[in-house]
This record gives sequence, C-alpha cells and structure tokens, in this order.
Amino acid sequence: MSIDSKSTIKPSKQQRGELKTSRIPIKVIPQEGPMARKPAWIKAKAPVHPKVIELKRMLREKQLHTVCEEASCPNLGECFSHGTATFMIMGDLCTRRCPFCDVAHGRPNPLDPTEPENLASAIEMMDLNYVVITSVDRDDLKDGGAAHFVACIRAVRERTPSTTIEILVPDFRGRGEVALTILSESPPDVFNHNLETVPRLYKKARPGSDYQWSLELIKNFKSSHSSVPAKSGLMLGLGEEIDEVKSVIRDLRDHGCDMLTLGQYLQPSRYHLSVERFVSPEEFTQLGDYANSLGFENVASAPMVRSSYHADMQAAGEDISGLYSV
Repeated sequence: MSIDSKSTIKPSKQQRGELKTSRIPIKVIPQEGPMARKPAWIKAKAPVHPKVIELKRMLREKQLHTVCEEASCPNLGECFSHGTATFMIMGDLCTRRCPFCDVAHGRPNPLDPTEPENLASAIEMMDLNYVVITSVDRDDLKDGGAAHFVACIRAVRERTPSTTIEILVPDFRGRGEVALTILSESPPDVFNHNLETVPRLYKKARPGSDYQWSLELIKNFKSSHSSVPAKSGLMLGLGEEIDEVKSVIRDLRDHGCDMLTLGQYLQPSRYHLSVERFVSPEEFTQLGDYANSLGFENVASAPMVRSSYHADMQAAGEDISGLYSV
C-alpha cells in the first residue's frame, strides 16, 4: 500500500512500517535495496526453542503482549527459551509513531480491566522471580496509564509477593507529576524510563517526546523514592556523536539515574530509520567505562544490550556487559 492512500486509513487500524512512519515531522525515506549488512559482533539466537512456542501459546491464551514480540527484539529467542519476558500492558497499539520502533500505531482499545489479574496469573505460572512491565504510549488517557501500572503492580504482588517488579514507563507527555503521584500509591522495585537518543535527534527519532520531560520524570521519581533504583537507556547508531552520548550520560547521572543500558539500534524494516553506523564493541566498552566513572551503580554497554535483557542480573548489581561479548 502506498503512502498516497494513507488518507483512507482509519486511525483505529493497526499501522506498521510505511503507514506508521509516513506522518511524522521528519520523513523517513524508504531505504532502497537491502538494509545494511550487520557486522560479525551483531548476533542473535533464533527463536526456535520449544519453550518459545509454549510461552507464546500461554501469552495468547491470556491475551497478553510482550515487547519482545511487538518490538521485534533480537534477543527474543534467548529470553523466551529461559521462560522470561517483558510484558507490554495496555494493548499493542501505540498512540505515537516513533520511527525506530516496530510497535504498531493506531487508536488503542479501552483498557482491559482483567489484564492485571491475567498478567499476575501468567507470572505465577512462569514462576518468575523478576518481571519487567512496560507499555505502549497511551496519550489518550489523562494519566497516561499510570493507574493501570499500579493495578498491575498490586495484582502481581498479591499473587507472587516475592517477585521483583521493574516498570519501564513512557514519558506521560508532560503529565509526569500526575503519573508519579499515582505510581507512588504502589511504587515498583525498579523504575525505568529510556531517553533512547541524544536531544538533537528527538524530532527525528522521538516525535511527540521531550528530552527535558524525560529527565525530569526520572529526577522527580528518584526524589520521592530514594531507595528505588532509577534506570534509563540509549540506543546508538542513529547519527549521534560520542560527545553527545557522554553529555546525556552526565545528564542522567545528575538527575538521579542509578543504572544505565547502552545498545546498538537495529532497523526493523526499510520504512524505519536507517542505521547510520554500527558502533564497535570497543566504543561501547569505552562509554561503559565513562559511565562507571560518573558513579552509576550498574552499567551494561555492548551492541546487543537491550533495556530489559538480563534486567534481573543488572538490578542485583552484577556486571552483565560481558554476557554480550562475541
């Protein structure tokens, strides 16, 4: 379907690829020919383990979504084969059109009141000690979905009180104060909000987002919950300069961020932002060393690092960067 036909697309229809990225401030020019060949250090395990099939069946049965599937995470095979997943609540349609992300855009359905209990039941069945709960952007909701996060946290704690809960939240589009007030009713064990890229590239990569909103969200949460680790992450390879990355890392530390992830951006399709370059493992190591020098409690910096991959080990203070070595 061509971009010219976009005017006939109803907002409620799931939009991916060309349909999703055709209406953003900086247009994505579809890449001609094959996408950039990945270097030797970019490797992912194919999702063929029987555990993957079993877990997908259970998720569909309980009408749950994972960011692993919806965002085409390259580590899906490894995580699913270990029986772990990052759950994506509030549906599989996002109200934004970030051109780096493979989650579909559209008009979301109303919140499912049974989702918190279904989520808690799945976590109990999987016998998870650590769970990451994230969401699509829900700019259609006055609180951005904060109350639904709280409902999910409470349901999980009621079912499996020993499970450690990390939440990976959106920026709540400038309504962070309202959202954090609600989240304070039942705070998580780890609070994660990704900045994704350097401020110069926000209009290109995160239309509808604001760098200062994100920093303030982390700072304000940490000021109210000093004992709860705050976490953030960046993807590299979108055209940022190393000095810009270091500046963001300093900003994060100055705003109370305790844990950091740095990984390589991988292009989901030719209609998404192109990879400007593949950052070498050596550069990731250097950036990780720089972040550690600023006093972060834990830093994971390597090409295949993703925000939720081995999140349990990172929260426990383990050095996980070596797990991503070629």
